[in-house]
Amino acid sequence: MIEIDIGKRLGTFALDVAFQAGGGVTALFGRSGAGKSTIVKAIAGLTPPDRGRIKVGETVLFDSASRVNVPVERRRAGVVFQDGRLFPHLSVKQNLLYGFARAGSDKRVDAEGVIGVLGIEGLLERRPLTLSGGERQRVAVGRALLAQPRVLLMDEPLASLDAVRKAEVLPYLEALNARFGIPIIYVTHDADEVLRLASDVVLLANGKAVVSGPLGTVTSRLNLPAEAGTLGLGAILGGRVESHDAARGLTVVATPAGAFRLPLLQRDAGARVAIRVAARDVSIALARPEAISVQNMFDVVVDEVRAAAPHVARLALRAGEGRLVAEITADAVARLKLAPGAKAVALVKSVALAR
Repeated sequence: MIEIDIGKRLGTFALDVAFQAGGGVTALFGRSGAGKSTIVKAIAGLTPPDRGRIKVGETVLFDSASRVNVPVERRRAGVVFQDGRLFPHLSVKQNLLYGFARAGSDKRVDAEGVIGVLGIEGLLERRPLTLSGGERQRVAVGRALLAQPRVLLMDEPLASLDAVRKAEVLPYLEALNARFGIPIIYVTHDADEVLRLASDVVLLANGKAVVSGPLGTVTSRLNLPAEAGTLGLGAILGGRVESHDAARGLTVVATPAGAFRLPLLQRDAGARVAIRVAARDVSIALARPEAISVQNMFDVVVDEVRAAAPHVARLALRAGEGRLVAEITADAVARLKLAPGAKAVALVKSVALAR
């Protein structure tokens, strides 16, 4: 568990934020200037807060009340920045082992495992200047991991990469937390990265945590604040690949809300996946329509109706053991007499694979 409750003034900007992060990947999400990087630097010890407390696991790194401020070199915080910041005069192998050699005897992360997970076996004798942007970032992640960190801090590590390189690196980042069990604080303003990587999210605006919690819980809140931006209102459902129909180009994914049919996935039967159903892609009917292109239909019970923008309403829906959310017109709510307890059918027009 990571506990953050800090305040810091930098010129006219004031950071005043409190949240907790578990052992997974916690995304700090918000626009530029929201305070994301300041939080990372505070955890790393690069920017001491004016007040507050930072605790990682059982170790207090900063506490203004008891005057605790652990030096940077003793915090065991692995940091990965946008540009990688590798030593240009050292080989990839030497960069990787730089922190490893200084980490002492307590080495829980092994070099062979890191090299394999990040797919950098063929890069070990090369120099950083000969690497692509994606390769440099993978090496930077590896160097941070081999320093045996108690927390991995990633400050927009993909921001400097184009779409191709970003797609190259993302699968490697997905594997890190599950493989090494190190909690990750991940800074980004890219909603796709949050949906792909994060288990928890902290929405930041003007130096404050607007809302925080498990990703699926946050994105399905009917009162999701505007600071969520492109993250958007929607349900995230864990599922399992049930079967493939190559002739029809479909994959069936079993979820707590029911079975979803998606465009054919390159995943083995039985594989665990997460899917996202955006609220704007859910329509409501009172009975199952016939002769319609939509294949994903679910019997639902309306749990909550909330007014959103003018003439727009948001609905929380119970589908089997799962939850969906919908965003429809207020006129549709009135015409269909949708209220808590009403039974209906959710028509899901589009489903995205989150991870």
